[in-house]
Amino acid sequence: MKKMRKIWSLLLALSMAAGMLSACGAKQEPAADQAPETEGPVVVEELNIAFAPYDASEVIMAATEPLCGMLQEKLLEKGYDVKNIELSVGASYEAVGEALSAGSADVGFISGGTYTLYSDDCDVLLTALRSAYSKNSENPADWNDGTPGAYTGEMSTYYRSIILAGPSEKGQALAAKVNAGEELSWEELSDATWTVMSASSASGYIYPALWLNKHYGKTISDLPNVIQSDSYSTSMARLASGQADIAVGYAHLQYKYADQWTGEFGGTGPVWEQTNVLAVTEGIFNDTVSVSKASKVMTDDFRQAFGEAMIEIGETEEGLTIIQTFAHTGYAFAQDSDYDGERAAQELLKSLS
Repeated sequence: MKKMRKIWSLLLALSMAAGMLSACGAKQEPAADQAPETEGPVVVEELNIAFAPYDASEVIMAATEPLCGMLQEKLLEKGYDVKNIELSVGASYEAVGEALSAGSADVGFISGGTYTLYSDDCDVLLTALRSAYSKNSENPADWNDGTPGAYTGEMSTYYRSIILAGPSEKGQALAAKVNAGEELSWEELSDATWTVMSASSASGYIYPALWLNKHYGKTISDLPNVIQSDSYSTSMARLASGQADIAVGYAHLQYKYADQWTGEFGGTGPVWEQTNVLAVTEGIFNDTVSVSKASKVMTDDFRQAFGEAMIEIGETEEGLTIIQTFAHTGYAFAQDSDYDGERAAQELLKSLS
């Protein structure tokens, strides 16, 4: 399987080029050596950073464009003169994992689930911090009182996934049962059309699948009507239009897309009234910033400098605005063992498929 993944890595890495690209800084004459004996910063000609499709590619690219200059400035302070930074958005979560495996991406912003799938070929450097979300009950009916959720002032190392019903006739019927305290049957859930993310997405696939297995002995692969989305905005648009009855994703889906719901998505009422949470999963350890083992530039010292730079950027007002595109509110250094729970989830999921 690993051999096949290596073959596919070259093909999937090319799919990164299909996403939007942004180059920051003009290329200079190549440095003869990245660790010159003379005093002065170490020259890094190019740094490639890939983002998982947390949102539509154009949204991510527009929001992260200022990150280039901020990183170059911070890294120069730490002794690294990065001449050019290329940003890209992967066509899928797996595409970013494959790019890290191939070394065509030096750094990847990926989910914990994606990291554990590709940890043979990349190392976790940072874990994302998130603002705690006000709605955190394991009882889905508690989420459906019509009041908006919001971020609190506290920081959290985990988040939850929700199974969210839309305004379609089937979606509303399922929501009515949950809000009345009734259990949903597998037949009712399997009769609905679901929209999900790729199979390595923690909140958009893995944890909802585990919830289904825990309660029904089934997974997403057992559902007859499933549409895969390329981003959460696509999932929510499908929910609003009635193309899907159920969407799965991170706990703050309603909060993030509240404005778009009644705007470009065409919702006929507030998202808090037209959507209802059907189920809430257990906590999921936060996203990662991972680095490629095949990268020619990510030395131990440069990894440390890059990690420090991202932590410091996340502590600034401008930097926080950028990383909130991924629902991140900061970063902390991580270690591989932080994601052992994610590995256990992946192994269970494999045994069920």
